[in-house]
Amino acid sequence: MGTAIVATAGAGLPGQVPGLRTACTTVWALSLTLLLALLCARALHWRHHRDQARAHLLDPAVAPFYGCLAMALLAVGGATLTVGRDWIGIEAAVALDAVLFTAGTVVGLAAAVAVPYLMAVRHRVEPGQATPVWLLPVVAPMVSAALGPLLVPHLPPGQPRETLLLACFALFGLSLLATFAMLPVVFARLITGGPLPLALTPTLFLVLGPLGQSTTAVGNFADVAPGVVPASYSEGFGVFAVLYGVPVLGFALLWFGLATAHVLRARRQGMGFAMTWWAFTFPVGTCVTGAEALARHTGLLAFDGLAVGLYVVLVAAWATVAVHTARGLLSGSLLAAPRQGPAALRPARVRTTSGAAR
Repeated sequence: MGTAIVATAGAGLPGQVPGLRTACTTVWALSLTLLLALLCARALHWRHHRDQARAHLLDPAVAPFYGCLAMALLAVGGATLTVGRDWIGIEAAVALDAVLFTAGTVVGLAAAVAVPYLMAVRHRVEPGQATPVWLLPVVAPMVSAALGPLLVPHLPPGQPRETLLLACFALFGLSLLATFAMLPVVFARLITGGPLPLALTPTLFLVLGPLGQSTTAVGNFADVAPGVVPASYSEGFGVFAVLYGVPVLGFALLWFGLATAHVLRARRQGMGFAMTWWAFTFPVGTCVTGAEALARHTGLLAFDGLAVGLYVVLVAAWATVAVHTARGLLSGSLLAAPRQGPAALRPARVRTTSGAAR
């Protein structure tokens, strides 16, 4: 999903940069290849190591990453319809996105229910163990909400289009309210418990995900609402896109600064590469698409400039993390056996489930 968002966000930038769309389409193809490889790997893992796969669901450090599976399916599907259609055609792109959107939404809803349930009845967690990773399962439906509107124009007019749009709006509310319930726990842990462990510090950027993605979602609702819902509702979606998006993106920029300060501090203290560095990609990409949505609905050049600036950060982060990941795979360090340690500090085990973040 961290790779797919590079393609989707790049396609929405203002202006016509020569070669940018071709580059974005190439990145989409890479994200699709990675998704297929990871799906095969996970299927084989469940088939041959089912006991370990089930144990992941009972591990509070690993279980939340099942939300990444849903977001990976959704992100690649959205990129398919945004830029992948240039290579495979609009009909194939719609069909592939429909499959990935449906599967991602089902998996996302299952994770949004199952993981918090397991945390309550099976996991043994303390308030001091709270991290932004806990947001992953409840953010997945927000990705469905943001990308579902892309399919609305390809449905038959009338009830099918309105049903999908309002279903996405319901997913928006589901994820937003769940995030509002979870985020204070994470923020309180950060303030009262001190900085996160070095390896987990990059996960602070995960908070940007629901903020940027919800801003993107309300903008996409407003884009497709005319002619789909009554005119009064359509106008309401347009107003809501601005009145909601501007303050939420403002808070996202505040959190971006806070998370960056923590990461720089951790880096000075010796933070090395871990797969948690992929948190620098997808969440930042959602802020890019959120700024693009606000630029469309306000006409302000300031949001265009913000989108371009954040996209530069996104590409730099993706390139850095991709190089480190490739180096780790080639050296074998990312494929090493799990190391024993505290539940909150098991990056080797987290890697086995969080590959979808790529």
